[in-house]
Amino acid sequence: MRVALYARVSTLNSQHPEMQLGELREYAAHRGWEITGEYVDSGVSGAKESRPKLNLLMVHAHQRRFDAILVWKLDRFGRSLKHLVTAVADLEAMGVTFVSLRDNLDFGPPSGQQLFQIIGAMAQFERELIGERIRAGMRRRKLEGFRLGRAPLIVDREGIVRDRLRKISLTQISKRYGCSRASVIRFTRDALKREAAQASELQPAMAQAPVECVA
Repeated sequence: MRVALYARVSTLNSQHPEMQLGELREYAAHRGWEITGEYVDSGVSGAKESRPKLNLLMVHAHQRRFDAILVWKLDRFGRSLKHLVTAVADLEAMGVTFVSLRDNLDFGPPSGQQLFQIIGAMAQFERELIGERIRAGMRRRKLEGFRLGRAPLIVDREGIVRDRLRKISLTQISKRYGCSRASVIRFTRDALKREAAQASELQPAMAQAPVECVA
């Protein structure tokens, strides 16, 4: 079986990837696996969204350059439980097995698949728990009188509409009043709608008004 090794160290001063790679090479040799590549992220935090060598590893997985990925520990690969489950699910869909040496995890066999389903359920529980905490925090802030969401845009709307009706360009108006071009269009459209609504309300009243005859 062809296998790719992945290692990561967050600091270069006190950690060295060779310790992880040495154990991974020994394990691969013991299993009779062929090492097709070694991917190492040095001085990269596990919490970072983007890791160059990990990104390259996933690209090569899509290209089926190997049959399995071997890591030293789960925390060397996944930045979170959610990321781990998503990545392993992607690998499984591509037919690539994931193995963690120190955690004694191999998601290839049926027993590993069952364990992966348990981990997936834990990740789902974690997402729901985080979502509930966020919603509870928002409810508490609202009860305390804090305004939620984006702050209202405070600009001279009448001046914006007046300048726009004078055919001044959107770019000039947005720079003058410190708002976006989309806001200029929206303010102008709303003002014209209000004027049209007011005009339609006045027409029936004018039609019903009595006409005085002068003798």
